[in-house]
Amino acid sequence: MGKDFLEEIRRYNVRKAKPCKESLALLVIDMQEFFRPIAAPVLENVNALIGACRRASVPVIFTRHGHRDLSRDGGILAEWWGTLAMVGTPEWELLRELTVAEDEKIIDKMRYSAFHGTDLHQHLTSLTRDQLIITGVMTNCCCETTAREAFMNDYRVFFVSDATATADEELHLSSLRNLAYAFAHVESTKGLLEALYQD
Repeated sequence: MGKDFLEEIRRYNVRKAKPCKESLALLVIDMQEFFRPIAAPVLENVNALIGACRRASVPVIFTRHGHRDLSRDGGILAEWWGTLAMVGTPEWELLRELTVAEDEKIIDKMRYSAFHGTDLHQHLTSLTRDQLIITGVMTNCCCETTAREAFMNDYRVFFVSDATATADEELHLSSLRNLAYAFAHVESTKGLLEALYQD
């Protein structure tokens, strides 16, 4: 992930904003063993952002995608992919390199969006948070869908170009361009770390 994604999408990434720590929450989307080959290259950046958010008293929220019975809860998603993470299996667990603090929430979900069929919006409202940093996998599926829905619910979204990942670079860049154009401020890990460490 050494490529300068921000340079690649520069013509679309024109709307600027600075995150406000008092309004911010970090979403760590589906960093699970099921997605390890895709997630591993961005794990260091995701962990860096988790650490910085904890030090800045920014809530960290994890999501975990899983199904109990695909014939009942899989819907078109199961038909589309065939194989999905099943609740209780080793593949469903969060990556062992991640740590979840006792006061940090894990949102279990069954669709791309972290908002769909979950209490994420209610949880963020209870925390009085209306800005989101989005990290995790996959860029063009769960991360992008969550970012779009967040925007439609009036959250300001900071989407991290090098702390999200998907199956290949073409899909990743396509999502970054679309998000920068209409839904999110696309930022680098370095840029967000600098903002989080500012007093």
